[in-house]
Amino acid sequence: MPQGSSHPVRPHRVAVIVDEGTNPFEVGCATEMFGLPRPELGLPGPLYEVTLCTPTPRVRMNHGFFTLTDVPGLDAVDDADTLVVPGRPDNVVPRGPAVLDAIRRTHARGARVMSLCTGSFALAEAGLLDGRRAATHWLWADSFRRLHPRVLLEPDVLFVDDGDVLTAAGSAAALDLGLHIWRRDHGAEIANAVSRRLVFAAHRDGGQRQFVERPVPKVPDESLGPLLAWAQERLGEPLTVADLAARAAVSPATLHRRFRAQLGTTPLAWLTAERVTLARRLIERGEERLDVVAARSGLGTAANLRARLRRETGLSPSAYRRRFGAGTGEPVTS
Repeated sequence: MPQGSSHPVRPHRVAVIVDEGTNPFEVGCATEMFGLPRPELGLPGPLYEVTLCTPTPRVRMNHGFFTLTDVPGLDAVDDADTLVVPGRPDNVVPRGPAVLDAIRRTHARGARVMSLCTGSFALAEAGLLDGRRAATHWLWADSFRRLHPRVLLEPDVLFVDDGDVLTAAGSAAALDLGLHIWRRDHGAEIANAVSRRLVFAAHRDGGQRQFVERPVPKVPDESLGPLLAWAQERLGEPLTVADLAARAAVSPATLHRRFRAQLGTTPLAWLTAERVTLARRLIERGEERLDVVAARSGLGTAANLRARLRRETGLSPSAYRRRFGAGTGEPVTS
């Protein structure tokens, strides 16, 4: 069983606002991700608990599939550590003032706020996204820009983590963001266990640009999948972008274009991110020697490992191990 985080004094409280016309799938994603028992983690109790809340006693879901009744009102958000705002299809129709007030006051007292799919429209209406990075479903990206021009919309990603405000691009991207929350709160080992239970990839390659409707190119790019798998088996070796290009039998410039098109990043950024992820897993599993972690992950030196880990997580190796490490032994020397 994975070992990741110590069991908290109480579960992290998650409130999900269910408004008129909310998409049931996204509500299901939130409850599946944070509301169900996780016996596979081997912990004495739940890490999260979920409360649904509604602005009115009866709320019809999208297309009238069913009506939700007998759930708490919006006052439930006042006890939440994280607030989830799912999407609905009538995005250009303003949310009710009670819903917007609940979002604003939750954020104002320092709780985490996250939207799923077009729930980002509600966060933007509430003023939480002005001047900040955000994601929404690609199909409504143009409408979002027209309505909320002060938001820094990132149209090609699956989700955006902007600290205390997080936004998922589409309905299924709610699962990507949910696993990211597990990883951020409790480490990669715990998140990977949850992803296996969900039978859902812990990291999906690329962003939502791969799902945008567009004409099929005459000569489609070849999949990067085999190259990525090959590189992930050799992260501890002195791999370079030139090595990746040679393996793929293309020029570095062509490889760069393929990475940009298929993954939304550069070969070097992807390689560095994979190495940092491997280093985090090694620390989580109990490796205490920084030089060993740096060598096995391909980051080279302990100094580079410290810098990369702090940039990625905001934590030194010793602080990261205390929070996410497998055991209770001496901390990593940092």
